[in-house]
Amino acid sequence: MTSRAFLLAAASLCIASCGNTQPHSDPVTDQAMREWQVQPDDVKPAALQAAAKDKQVKAFYAARNWQAAWTRPQVQALLESLDDAQAHALELRMFLPANAPADAAEVDVALTKAAMDYADALANGRVEPAKIRDIYTLKPPKVDLAKGLANAIGQDKVGDWLASLAPQTDEYRTLSQAYLQYRKQAAEGTTTGIRNGDAIHVGDKDPRVPRLVDALQSNGYLPDDGKTGSGEGEPQTALYTAAIANAVKTMQQDYGIKADGIVGSETLDVLNTGPARRARQLAVNLERLRWLDRSPPATRIDVNTAAAVLDYYRDGQLVDHRKVVVGEPGKETPQLAAPLFRLVANPTWTVPKSIASEELADKGSAYLAKHNMVWKDGWIVQQPGPENSLGLVKFDMKDDYAIYLHDTPAKALFDLSQRQRSHGCVRVQDAMQFAMMLADQQGIMPEFQKAMATGKETFVDLPQDIPVRLMYRTAFWDGSRVRFRADAYGWDDDLAVALGLDKGGRRTLRTQAGDVGP
Repeated sequence: MTSRAFLLAAASLCIASCGNTQPHSDPVTDQAMREWQVQPDDVKPAALQAAAKDKQVKAFYAARNWQAAWTRPQVQALLESLDDAQAHALELRMFLPANAPADAAEVDVALTKAAMDYADALANGRVEPAKIRDIYTLKPPKVDLAKGLANAIGQDKVGDWLASLAPQTDEYRTLSQAYLQYRKQAAEGTTTGIRNGDAIHVGDKDPRVPRLVDALQSNGYLPDDGKTGSGEGEPQTALYTAAIANAVKTMQQDYGIKADGIVGSETLDVLNTGPARRARQLAVNLERLRWLDRSPPATRIDVNTAAAVLDYYRDGQLVDHRKVVVGEPGKETPQLAAPLFRLVANPTWTVPKSIASEELADKGSAYLAKHNMVWKDGWIVQQPGPENSLGLVKFDMKDDYAIYLHDTPAKALFDLSQRQRSHGCVRVQDAMQFAMMLADQQGIMPEFQKAMATGKETFVDLPQDIPVRLMYRTAFWDGSRVRFRADAYGWDDDLAVALGLDKGGRRTLRTQAGDVGP
């Protein structure tokens, strides 16, 4: 992985504005060890029963006949693990108070509660996603924390057990490393942002160019070798050269901005995003990774609605990557898991009542006829054809929310950098090619081709369902570097507040539905 993703953004916000991401200063010390040390032989079962209030803690002690759990080596292992919580964008004091109780039984119980709470945060996340989102059906991890802790203590492997609970993927480790780098950079100080103004094009002379170059170098997009001036080896001037523009294009690609090399307000917004904000963004996305099943299906379709991209994995290998168009703000595509179970050739589209009343109520019969729409049993139905809002193929999913993948006649939307433009369903770039690939892999190509040739709505079942996961990921690893996307739905803010972080103030997106389609 390159170092680009880990380097300081050009102009940071004041670290005080994101105080929750500052490094703590609580290393494991002899004093902490003395304070939290217990002597198991001195702790009576009745005292533990009186001290244990939490349901899981009670179950833990009941399973060990109300015997004290912690010895000095195990306390050491736990404190060292908690001291490493910052690698997961967590903090020791989230789980263990600064001062130990005076009573030995209460110390033992507090250590158990800290271990179980920290284990839960690593294994499942600190926040229950269903509590901050109305719809969330992605499969969660399954971990028996009480049994796991009991085994870890019995085998003197508390540290190893805790270390095994977070996702063990390259992506999680990479985002963790990036988080630590950004919070370190944030703690070191602040810089002044690049002021807004007219767009900068190749050949322009602009007094902001030297600071722009500094920003690109700080982010790792330009080498700090003195070769980005008006000529090789010359010091940087106010001239915006092709070499600088190429670096800007690379940065724009990383952030989902149109990669034209022109420095406009959106590009400056990214360069002026400080390390404290990036650390916050990484913290919420590390939490989202902890929400996910540790063993996802080897063959699956993953859609990142923040980046508006689709990844298709087959037998554990990424075999296809393409753009999608997803729900606009206010009509967000929900985070859910559901199987894709059939292809629909030449689909009809039954217009939802909400769209019919809000967007078609003032349309007359001429509009309906022009768009091949008819009334059927009180519903507006668009007939099959290349101009149908579902395009030529629909990918049906078994879910309770009428969310599915489909083709679209609005091909131009795939050229946009921000593709949150639909009414909630997922439009797939070159959907027919994707459908043909799936049909071929599933051995139903003849049936699908025959269905397409009819010109009528025809259902073709897949012999094997394909799991689909719709996720919201504003920071992710693409296999080579960390990439960031705008918080189009404002869901980073919701999660940050639930985690005890500050609200970041998301960038306003100029997005709206491109048409009346789903």
